[in-house]
Amino acid sequence: MKVYHGSHTKIEKIDLSQCRAFRDFGRGFYVTKYLHHAESWATNMGRRYKEQGIVSEFEYNENDFTRSICKIKKFDDYNEEWLDFVVLNRDETKSHPAHDYDIAEGPVADDKVQNRIDLYLDEKISKADFLEALKYHEQTHQICFCTLNSLQTLDYAHKTPRRSITDISEPLVEALVLDRNIDDIEAADLFYKSKTFARLSDETTKFYEKPWQEIYEMLKHELHQSKIKI
Repeated sequence: MKVYHGSHTKIEKIDLSQCRAFRDFGRGFYVTKYLHHAESWATNMGRRYKEQGIVSEFEYNENDFTRSICKIKKFDDYNEEWLDFVVLNRDETKSHPAHDYDIAEGPVADDKVQNRIDLYLDEKISKADFLEALKYHEQTHQICFCTLNSLQTLDYAHKTPRRSITDISEPLVEALVLDRNIDDIEAADLFYKSKTFARLSDETTKFYEKPWQEIYEMLKHELHQSKIKI
């Protein structure tokens, strides 16, 4: 899925420590699937910093690998659970992070919604009235990448395809470390002795031009088959 991040500057490296806390889904790097929303946010941020707003484009890899390494929370629409989750994350009196998800996805509490949240917290409207009003709200979307682990599922869309075996080897070894709970040395040993690496080393096959997530699935299958034979 193509996703977008609007800011006053080009995102060269994602640094979660620089992300603000107490947002809808907590501290994290936020993107949206709606380009016009990212463009609007970039414009607003540009005005704030007196710079030209910039939209950075990414590819969010929604696949089995992502689901295997990340704990994900997804809200399909504004609902009671979403409201409770946003209120929890925005509560500055509570310890944070307020949840243990790697990735959280769902609607946005924009200015209009936030105003109604304030009314709800001040007990000026009921939860039922709050949710009823949101049935007619513009459709919004955001994904928050909350942990370093989650950033493995996000690629810069402006990057040129990986054509170096060294470049593609790094995320494969890192994935083995996380998936198998082993150290870097053991993971590298498994990878560099595999048939998958041998195929990568043969540049005539152009196997290394495949997405690293696809190659990782092949590597996992190979290691699983080797274990069975033993």
